Amino acid sequence: MASYRPPESYEDLIKLIHDRYEDMSKSYQRIALYLTQNPNDVAVLSVNAIGQKCGIHASSFVRYAQSLGYKGFKELQAVFQRRLSTAAPGFDARVRALEAELGGVREGEMGFLADLVTRDVASLQDLLANMDAGQLAEAAALMEAADTIYLIGQLRSAPVVELLRYVLTMLGKRTVLLDASGGLATHMAKVARPTDMLFVVSFRFYATEVVNVAEETAGRGVPIVAITDSTLSPYAKMAKILFAVPEHEYTFSRSLAAPMCLAQALCVALASRLQKNSSDPRIPVVTGP
Repeated sequence: MASYRPPESYEDLIKLIHDRYEDMSKSYQRIALYLTQNPNDVAVLSVNAIGQKCGIHASSFVRYAQSLGYKGFKELQAVFQRRLSTAAPGFDARVRALEAELGGVREGEMGFLADLVTRDVASLQDLLANMDAGQLAEAAALMEAADTIYLIGQLRSAPVVELLRYVLTMLGKRTVLLDASGGLATHMAKVARPTDMLFVVSFRFYATEVVNVAEETAGRGVPIVAITDSTLSPYAKMAKILFAVPEHEYTFSRSLAAPMCLAQALCVALASRLQKNSSDPRIPVVTGP
């Protein structure tokens, strides 16, 4: 158990978690991710319930709290409880409210659809409630100024960067998708210059090639905008602008609703700047008349 005085404020606690994250064991890193992504749940659930959600035994949460200087988990939990008094509703609370609004759980196929819609709407509400307006403006300005926008995202992230490639191309931006096919993504990224930018979309478990490309590109002074799942992701120290969009477990996968919406919002913000139209920017389409 640590002998120093543990953090009393939520902000100081999160900073401590970030500072120690890379040196933590794999199980402690999973705990850290859960604590930072689900602060409202941490405030109201028992340590056993949190352990079940996280897939880690409750005793590990107790030891983790002690490693941060607390006497036990309840003392750490008190920090989250103090934060909750001024916080917006968490994801689970939003889901429960939406379920009640939509008339409760349905059976069969409609039940699957209702569950996904409810969780996606809650995820979008979280996105809006936690977004920093300054970051949106800064990212749009960076996209506008870039000579070329390089895009990278693999596996589940691929649909987001494919959408970005389409919309940015239609807006007249020089855009290069660092596609994994052919094995040339790493080599293509090496021509990016500091006057360009790299747009990364990546979630756990972060594709090794994407992390390597981002690390090498950032090392050459190319600015990075990243959409990821946590401020503890490997892109936190590389990105000039980091959008952390927490992910929540769904029936079969994690939803792309919030990342897709954020990507579209950034494109609309860019269109507004390019078209000098702050009220009604338009995205050109290939199939238009």
